[in-house]
Amino acid sequence: MENKPIKILYQGGSGEIVEKKSRFIATLEKIETEEEALAFIAKMKKQYWDARHNCYAFVAGKNQELQRCSDDGEPNGTAGRPMLDVLLREDLHNMAVVVTRYFGGTLLGTGGLVRAYQKAVQEGLKNSIIVEKMLGTILTIDTDYNGIGKIQYILAQQEISTLESSYTDKVEIKVMVPVDKLEAVQEAITEGTNGAAGFQVGEPVEFAVVEGEVEMFSDGSALSEYANK
Repeated sequence: MENKPIKILYQGGSGEIVEKKSRFIATLEKIETEEEALAFIAKMKKQYWDARHNCYAFVAGKNQELQRCSDDGEPNGTAGRPMLDVLLREDLHNMAVVVTRYFGGTLLGTGGLVRAYQKAVQEGLKNSIIVEKMLGTILTIDTDYNGIGKIQYILAQQEISTLESSYTDKVEIKVMVPVDKLEAVQEAITEGTNGAAGFQVGEPVEFAVVEGEVEMFSDGSALSEYANK
């Protein structure tokens, strides 16, 4: 089963640049569908109704199959497509960006426009939170106190995130394991504890690590997106 991480927008942000007195304001939003993207674009056009241009680009789908962009009155190919190229070059998914331009009175030329719109998108991305989403499963590990040190060492070595721990007459640890690492992690723990650890494997779930914390996006139905790839 393929488990390639997908880079998505977790939290949208905005960024602004000024080129020859023209203001370029980039606003990013996470989207899943074309309808959500168009609703966001309409909202930005309403918010910046007095701007000269509200150019946009968006991309969605596991394979970036949904792609749209618009120059919104700028010379053909100087805004929307260059903005979309930034998203594709960064291999980003499920996000829309609108770059609002307040004209400053000086023409930038085609090359200047391309650079300005791309720079604005990059500035917006700097102020957003991008995460890598992948398929994982919650693995519950039961062990005695003799095995906990070895298990913690293996989890750290494999860069596995711990969700919670319980210490009673035994130790129970819940961790999030990428599906492609599950078998190897279980084998390493079994060997490291001489078979003293027990396992309970949960259903597949999409997750990402956000600022050191695990964020889950869906339940086991997520498996259908990854199976047979």
